[in-house]
Parts: sequence; C-alpha cells; structure tokens
Amino acid sequence: MSSISTVSLDNLVIPMAEIKEMWDQMTDNQRQRYDVYRRTALNKGSVKKLAYHILNQQISSTLTFVLAGFSKVFVGEIVERAVQLKVERGEAEEGPLKPEHLREAYRLYKKETQTGSSSGFTKRLF
Repeated sequence: MSSISTVSLDNLVIPMAEIKEMWDQMTDNQRQRYDVYRRTALNKGSVKKLAYHILNQQISSTLTFVLAGFSKVFVGEIVERAVQLKVERGEAEEGPLKPEHLREAYRLYKKETQTGSSSGFTKRLF
C-alpha cells in the first residue's frame, strides 16, 4: 500500500500533494468562492418535491442526494457560463449577474446539448 494519501473519484486518483498544490496556487478570492461552493447545498426537501412532481412517484433519500448533487453542478455551469458572457460583453466583472446573463447562458447550453426536439416549444426559464 502506498504511503501517499490520495483522493479517489471512480477511476481517477488524485494525490493529496496535487490537491494541496492547487489549493496553494489559488488566490484568496478563489479560495473563498470554493469554500462557499462546498458549503452550498440545494434543499433536499425541495429537490424531492420537484422530483415527485416530475416523476409522479417518491424517490429515495439516496437518489435525492444524487439529484441535488447533479443539480448543483448544473447550476454552477450555468452561472460560470453567465459570468463568461458578462465578461465577453465587456460589462464590469464585479457586480451581480442579471437575468439576461443567465437566460443567455441557459440558451447557449440548450443549443450546445440539443438533440433535436419534435416540437418547437420552449418554456422560458426566468
């Protein structure tokens, strides 16, 4: 057995030394944002209720946990893309995102991941 501590994510094994090195390279602002991201969680009750309304059946607490995790990643991707759009448009980097940034980020996400819909109807997200 190796004496080096590692973090395993399925088939990906990351040595703790690499994680520490990445942490050391982060700016204070990046560390703060990462800490906020780690502490943030979607309300499990709301996730369970939404899943029930979509699926018309109860889901287990394990599935709720997984669904909340995937949702958190999705929201993070949309917000990251919205920030990129804001910077590309030359708007100030500081300050809150506007609904238009989030709508455009979501529109681009849908465009990139669209597999083809039989109906042209799209529901407005925001």
